[in-house]
Amino acid sequence: MPERYKGQGYWEIATRQMSIVTKSQQTRFKDAKIAVIGCGGIGGGAIEMLARMGIGELNLIDEDEFDFSNLNRQLLSSTETIGLPKSEVAKERVRKINPYTKVTQFNEKLTINNVDKVVKDCDCVIDALDNIYTRIIISRYTQENDIPFIHGAIHGTMGQLSVFTKDTKSYEELFALPSFKKELNNNTEKELKKLTNGVPPVIGPVPNIIGSLSAFEAYKLITGIGTVTYAPKIFKFDLLNLESFNILEL
Repeated sequence: MPERYKGQGYWEIATRQMSIVTKSQQTRFKDAKIAVIGCGGIGGGAIEMLARMGIGELNLIDEDEFDFSNLNRQLLSSTETIGLPKSEVAKERVRKINPYTKVTQFNEKLTINNVDKVVKDCDCVIDALDNIYTRIIISRYTQENDIPFIHGAIHGTMGQLSVFTKDTKSYEELFALPSFKKELNNNTEKELKKLTNGVPPVIGPVPNIIGSLSAFEAYKLITGIGTVTYAPKIFKFDLLNLESFNILEL
């Protein structure tokens, strides 16, 4: 941290939000640990907001590197980060925003074998993934280990958000996925791949809205303020129709 900033501590960063939360509520967030699975579109927006709101610790995982196709939406991407690991860039970004946040990065794909290493001891997990199979690995682990799972997804101009816990319907059950109550194996993975077709379209604001909302759901969960969007409730919108912003119950 530059010498001229050393007198500006954590509580000065958080000062503008301290009329919204109490010091004890903000301290909970300062002491909390969140895993963000994916450091791209949704993940980048979530990571940025979590750092600015004063999260104490982040676990970040992504196996990919930035490329030019990311520039239309992924906040952590720039012409200078092309070819660099997303998790590495994310860690450096957090350091520049909030040096009081501890970051552990994992430049690897999340699997059944490493999910415990990435997610264990976290207060909640933010889903910033682009594939259903990995999302199911996370959702099953979090439900079994009583860790809130904040699900966000996008397609084109549309986005959705919901929060799952051990006391709600599971992600697979809510969306009636063919993997529900089945073993995760090659056959299950093939079934799930049929649900997606090619590279999905996306425009810049959509993943960043979902990322910011995901970060705030985490803030609500940890501080205790506001109303969390627990499943089977799901927040949905389409930016082509602002009247579509709504909370539904599936």
